[in-house]
Amino acid sequence: MNSELQFGSGLALLAGVLAIALSLVHLFARNIRSFNTIPRSRWLSFSSGISVAYVFVHILPDLSEAQETIRQTLDETSVNQSLLFLEHHIYLMALLGISVFYGLERAVTVSRQRNQDSGKGDIPEIGIFWLHIGSFALYNALIGYLLFHREEPGLWSLLLFAIALGFHFIVNDYGLRDNHKHIYDKTGRWILAAAVLVGAAIGYGTHIHEAAIALLFAFLAGGIILNVLKEELPEDRESHFGSFVLGAGIYAVLLLTV
Repeated sequence: MNSELQFGSGLALLAGVLAIALSLVHLFARNIRSFNTIPRSRWLSFSSGISVAYVFVHILPDLSEAQETIRQTLDETSVNQSLLFLEHHIYLMALLGISVFYGLERAVTVSRQRNQDSGKGDIPEIGIFWLHIGSFALYNALIGYLLFHREEPGLWSLLLFAIALGFHFIVNDYGLRDNHKHIYDKTGRWILAAAVLVGAAIGYGTHIHEAAIALLFAFLAGGIILNVLKEELPEDRESHFGSFVLGAGIYAVLLLTV
């Protein structure tokens, strides 16, 4: 898998522009008033469908190729035999992504409930806020980095990645604001917006091995799945199933035909 962009080309410039556009999602998504309605905004469910379609139609099928890349890498290097399990278990990275973000969500929920029970308000403790935002900052930085180093090169791959992740950011922004309220608007969204740009800057200036990029994509796939489903499944969200299916269907067709 050749994932390196031609730095200095129009494609690299476009990746930089898209990084800025993704960072702006966190800064301006709160201005879309319909996102805060119950029943859940159709646009949020539509965005969730797009995110999931990108994972299942584009990223996950490529993981089998990623396994082959890792196998070849391990064969070519004299690595410790204990690492050879990665050759057949790249999906463990996707599972790790799901587990990490599930753990974060549970920590936020428990902290929020604890504060409610003690009469301290409807937001998590400040330490949990920083843990949550710090984790999503790393997540956003990874996405910014992968704008320059994806598992598949080319203009369409870049655009499809950026569009899917832009919609995914809308879903994440909604969930983080719902959990952390005013402190997210005051501080958190700015950190997440900056993290995308930091990741993109690192991606522009550095390049890691394709096997590592494959593992990062697998972790990202797991994170996207968990972050979307945690927003869509709870009953109090009153999510819009038709919009979710419509978003997933449209983007799946686009991915399969482009």
